Amino acid sequence: MKQVHLAVQLPAIHNVTVWSDPRSESQISIDSFIRLAQAAERGKFDFFFLAEGLRLREHKGEVYDLDVVGRPENLTVLAALAGVTDRLGLAGTVNATFNEPYEVARRLASLDLLSGGRAAWNVVTSYDAFTGENFRRGGFLDEADRYTRAAEFLRTARELWDSWAEGDVVADAAAGQFVRAGAGRFAHHGRHFDIEGRFTTPRGPQGHPVVIQAGESDAGREFAASDADVIFSKYSRLEEARAFYADVKSRLAKYGRTHAQLKILPTATAIVADTDEEAVAYADEITRAQVSPQTAIAHLEGVWGRDLSGYDPDGPLPDVDPEPESLVLKGHSVFRKGREETARRWRKLAEERSLSIRELMIEVHGGQTFVGSPRTVADAIDHFVQSDGADGFVLVPHLTPGGLDDVVDRVVPLLQEKGVFREEYTGTTLRDHLGLGAPTSPVSLTAAASPTSPTSPTSPASPKEAS
Repeated sequence: MKQVHLAVQLPAIHNVTVWSDPRSESQISIDSFIRLAQAAERGKFDFFFLAEGLRLREHKGEVYDLDVVGRPENLTVLAALAGVTDRLGLAGTVNATFNEPYEVARRLASLDLLSGGRAAWNVVTSYDAFTGENFRRGGFLDEADRYTRAAEFLRTARELWDSWAEGDVVADAAAGQFVRAGAGRFAHHGRHFDIEGRFTTPRGPQGHPVVIQAGESDAGREFAASDADVIFSKYSRLEEARAFYADVKSRLAKYGRTHAQLKILPTATAIVADTDEEAVAYADEITRAQVSPQTAIAHLEGVWGRDLSGYDPDGPLPDVDPEPESLVLKGHSVFRKGREETARRWRKLAEERSLSIRELMIEVHGGQTFVGSPRTVADAIDHFVQSDGADGFVLVPHLTPGGLDDVVDRVVPLLQEKGVFREEYTGTTLRDHLGLGAPTSPVSLTAAASPTSPTSPTSPASPKEAS
């Protein structure tokens, strides 16, 4: 039987977190981060994940305040969590478009050292000049160049990590030598980065932090097969998930990799109650809170590209056509491409099922993955994994910080009872938890450079959030 892998994400953007719920606590306080991370460690989860955007999204020129904003920078938070957890992996999004390899490699190597080998990097790019306005480079790179830069960025970071060999820290007081003579020396001469010097940070316990990626295009899947340790997936329907799983895993052999060397983890929610009926009612309540009337109109405006505030969210879709060149909601990856086709698809769905605006938004953006009693949820998670739909899940609780407690206290024991989930950590590093071997040099990163690939690694309402 396959072992189930579980992680938790504290979402940074999108409408997943119901921050207005009276049971929610601070969305930015370190106490909230600590409580959720410690719950995940109590449940023997693989890792805690923080996504990140690099600009506050705007709606009609103002801050889009229906989502959580103002979260601290994620590697800083993860470094703080390293001091209050012992085994839990610590994963964060770091953008490869508006950062530099030296500083990112140094920060991640530092996190890996300070945490005893628990760091992971979700590699993303930014797609728009809107985010770029916060940076000197601005919107300079077009989409294809962002992918080639990301590929070279990752390759360069790995060269920096490899510039320190295991044992380079000698600390020989008698000889008066602290490090070996060649420690940290590097040189990289490429299209996007031309750097050489000495890297300051010794090799961490994992060698390289775990690399996470997300991409559903052909090029994105190839990138994952060649060079990622974990790929985030958006597929929560079993048949679609199985097809994605089989396709990505089938690509590993050409790179000399086994199925165990890449974990596929979809984003999921788990709504737990005493009975299935109570859970279904609770799930509906949560979904309607996540897709409020205001959120429904804002998301429709994101596709229509026009002010729709005069429309009733409980009424029919607007009879006006979208303005595809107009952006009302900026910085939201859901609405950046294919808006005309999205509008046609939404109209067709609304007409076929007689859906109001809000009902349509709930249909396309809402809904919960696992809903039921603890036994129902545990059985569903296990069945999904044993059926090769995934290797596990990144759970996204709707409440901060207590939204994971029901899963940890009521579902995890049942998975342990089934023999498909660890009762204790058997290793100390995140690579240990995921069953990954030592890092290897990349076979090929050219797949990430495809100008036709949306492998940014970003996709809506999931752990791949980039700004």
